[in-house]
Parts: sequence; structure tokens; C-alpha cells
Amino acid sequence: MRPYRLAVAEAELTDLRQRLARTRWPGEIPDTPWRRGVPLRYLRELAEYWRTGYDWRRQEARLNEIPQFTTTIDGATVHFLHVRSPEPEALPLLMTHGWPGSIVEFLDVLGPLTDPGRYGGDPADAFHLVVPSIPGFGLSGPLTEPGWDVGRVARAWAELMRRLDYRRYGAQGGDWGHAISRELGILAAGHVVGVHLNTLLTLPSGDPAEQAALTDEDRARLDRLFRAEPEMSGYAKIQGTRPQTLGYALTDSPVGQLGWIVEKFKEWTDSTHAPEDAVDRDLLLTNVMLYWLTGTAGSSANYYYEHAHPAAADPGPRRLAVPTGVAVFGADVAAPVRRLAERDNHIVHWTEYDRGGHFAAMEQPDLFVADVRAFFRAHRHAHSQPCQERQSAA
Repeated sequence: MRPYRLAVAEAELTDLRQRLARTRWPGEIPDTPWRRGVPLRYLRELAEYWRTGYDWRRQEARLNEIPQFTTTIDGATVHFLHVRSPEPEALPLLMTHGWPGSIVEFLDVLGPLTDPGRYGGDPADAFHLVVPSIPGFGLSGPLTEPGWDVGRVARAWAELMRRLDYRRYGAQGGDWGHAISRELGILAAGHVVGVHLNTLLTLPSGDPAEQAALTDEDRARLDRLFRAEPEMSGYAKIQGTRPQTLGYALTDSPVGQLGWIVEKFKEWTDSTHAPEDAVDRDLLLTNVMLYWLTGTAGSSANYYYEHAHPAAADPGPRRLAVPTGVAVFGADVAAPVRRLAERDNHIVHWTEYDRGGHFAAMEQPDLFVADVRAFFRAHRHAHSQPCQERQSAA
């Protein structure tokens, strides 16, 4: 375990500002804003703010206030935040981001989850947090070999928690983080006390009895997903087939990288006019910066390629037997259906919120924190603490 501190060279920031100033902008066909992609006027204004108003050094300092480490697992560099609670009986909790997110998703929830007493909560709800960057994403990237899929990441997470000497712990995730957390709960069931998800893709199996059991509300939720999928899945088809080609464009053009990520934050959040309706503009740009500074656009896209080209035949979904909690945020276009979720998961906690979207910890940190606390309150037994020498190292 090696302590890590961000220290981006000033030359890299100068290069970024120069590239932004020299952007070669396309024309635009007049249409409904966002229907054909990110509107030109919006992206130009956001890029100009990125160049002249955004303060990376301030964000870098904020990140450096958090204990960070790197380690090598299965040949990959793994960067992670490790924030220990002042409460000695805190439950270890591993939280995993997705695409196009990063550890930035969790910055506003680290304090309330690790030190609830300081934020008006019950100290008994405290967590020791481990927040890794997925290999190939941001500070854990780029990748140098194929084969990093959901299962491999979950095995790496189990090894990371073993190295930290956390013998019993919880897992939390959304987007790719939900799939990784589920897989971790399956392969390390003897260590994982519970899995909390704020994303869970639930698709019908085709069983007539299952179809008949769906309510009108269930069908409406599925219809929303099916209607949105053709228009909103282009990014996944490109990343699942030609991530290398895409990587050239996004690694060379900061505006290209910005537009590629911002579009998803607009479509997947609880926003009306722009992503900033739902998330802080500086946090959004900090998230983009972790992709830009590390050149991991193509590397992170490879997860879609690995998913679309599995090394072995897909055996189908495996059942997650450990206690599972799901927080459904109403604006998430892929909001799950409980009847279908129970087919492959041991659901013991289910909460529906009328606001918030795909990036729940960024959009609604208070709701997110409350739901994580509520779920794990019943699953805090028989967990271990790290030994003294490991604690001093990480």
C-alpha cells in the first residue's frame, strides 16, 4: 500500500487551456436542444468556463485532504480512497463508481458516512470507507492488457479488502459499480454482510407467468426504458465495439471528452435544461478532469467491449444470496422493477424516491446517505477491524 497524492504539473493545465482555446467547433443543425446531442451554445459556454473559471488546484487540494493510496493487484494499479471513521465499531464499506463517473461521485457523502455524529446522525451508523477507482478509470488507469471485466474487478476488490484486513464488510455501487458489487457479494459471500445498490437493471425473462404478475406501474417503468434505449445507447455500442478508435478522439480533444461525458450527465440525471440542474458544475468538471488528465477515455470504454465480447459463454444471471438493498431514484431511466429484481437477488430493503437520478450520491447526497445507513443498520454484526500495522500503512 503506497500513499498517493495528486500533483498535476502546471504544464498539463497550460496545455489543457491552450487546447480549449484552439477548439475547432462544428456547425449545428437547429433542432430541439439535446435531441441531436450536446447543444453547441451550451458546450461552448461550459468549455470557456473550464478554461477560464474552473479552479483545478482548488479541487486537487480537496481531493488531497482525503487519504489516498495505490496498490498493484493482478498486474493493475489500483487507486483508492480509504477514509476511516473515528467510531471504533464502524462497518467497513466498499463503494464503487461506474461510467462515466469516478471517485468524485462520492465526495459529498464521505463525511456523513464516516462521521455521522458530526453531521447530525447516529454514530452507530458509521462506516470505514474504501472507495477504489476501477482499473482503467482515472487514477487506476490506463489498462495495458485485455480481460478486465466485472468478475475480474470483483476479485480484485476482494483482494483489496483482504489486504486491508477487513474480514466482514458491505458493498455499495451504481452503474458498473452495481454489477461489480453484486459479483463481489456472490464470490465473497462469506465476507460481504450486505450489498446496497442504486442501480439495478431488471429485464423480463419472457416467462408468461412473470409477465402476468407485472403491474401497470411495472410495465410503465419497463416501457420507459425500452423507449429510451434506442436513442440513448449509441455510446455503449461504440464503446462495446471500437473503444480504441473512440479513444483517439477523446484523448486528443478536451471538448470531445467533455461532450462525451456531459451528455450522459444530462440524460441520466434529474435535470431539465442542463446537467447543472442536478450536479455541481465544478464537481462535474472535476470528474471530467480525472478522465482527461489520465488519458483513460479508451481504457474505461473497454469495459463495454469486455462485456460485449465475453471470454466464455454467458451462463446467465447468478443469484445474489446476501441481503440486498435497492434505492430507486425516480429520474433514473433504468429504474428497476422489484418483482423482476427479486428473481436474482435477496431483496430485504427497497426504497423509492421521487427525485434524483443515475448519479445518486452526487445528485441527492442526503437521501443516498440515509438509505445506505438504513439498509446496513441491520447487517453490522460479525465484522472485523484492520490490524494495527495495516491501519498505519493505509
